Amino acid sequence: MIRSRHLLGALVATTLLAAPALAKDTVKLIGVGAQYDTTHVYVAPDDVEKFAASFLATFGGQSTKQVVATVTPTPSSTTSQLLQTPVGTVSLFGFKTGIPYPFGAERTGYLVTDLDQAIKAAKAAGADVVVAPFPDPIGRDAVIQWPGGVNMQLYWHTTKPSYAAYEAVPDNRVYVSPDRAEAFTRAFLRFSRGKVISDDTKAPGVEIGRPNDRYRRIRIESVFGRMTVLVTDGHLPYPFGREMAGYEVTDLKATLDKAKGTGATVLVEPFTSDKREQALVQFPGGYVAEIHAVVK
Repeated sequence: MIRSRHLLGALVATTLLAAPALAKDTVKLIGVGAQYDTTHVYVAPDDVEKFAASFLATFGGQSTKQVVATVTPTPSSTTSQLLQTPVGTVSLFGFKTGIPYPFGAERTGYLVTDLDQAIKAAKAAGADVVVAPFPDPIGRDAVIQWPGGVNMQLYWHTTKPSYAAYEAVPDNRVYVSPDRAEAFTRAFLRFSRGKVISDDTKAPGVEIGRPNDRYRRIRIESVFGRMTVLVTDGHLPYPFGREMAGYEVTDLKATLDKAKGTGATVLVEPFTSDKREQALVQFPGGYVAEIHAVVK
């Protein structure tokens, strides 16, 4: 849930989850754009350069200048940089000290235009504030937790950033239990003012490593980008559940070849489901990602 400071269907929904309305002025204050969302990646300091090189060689793009900073409200030290690619952005951290709790468990950082209003909206939607707002050298941050235990960071910059829109918006992949799926989805929809693009209660189990089973998959789109909610019983073969993001590319084979050529490992070989050819890859340092191409 630390954010980097450098730093929208496929199917008709079978079930639409209602999102209680927020005041219009509040709606305007929350989201900025999908290109400002980052996936938080923590690796050992010795793996920072290897991960960055592999990730950028796989997807293209560039890195901001690496700095050493304190990005938590309590004392710590980490290298910090933003890896910006056409299909997704990573906030990369290589902690030189122990990682203060609860940092390292958050999945993403979402840029908001007003942190206090965003926190108010998140709480009204049902989120818990697990790290109260704190200052950093270029803005403010907070960590929130949604029903189902999904953590994310909200951040605000003193100077408004300007990043190019993605060529393909990545998926924020969220795993929740059946008992908390409704609560999570309603809460996030209320906060984000998003919409359910599809709600498949019998999605192919191959997507979670269980080809003989079915599970529920909810796809959401909002100003914050795309989210795939995978509702499971937690009986997940490795590495399913470990991936935090899904990256859309035009040529999966070529992308996997690039990844393997720079030290990444294909953990789940390509398979086709939901009009996507998909694979799971582990990059140097341990970061696991889903990579997919649309099947035309």
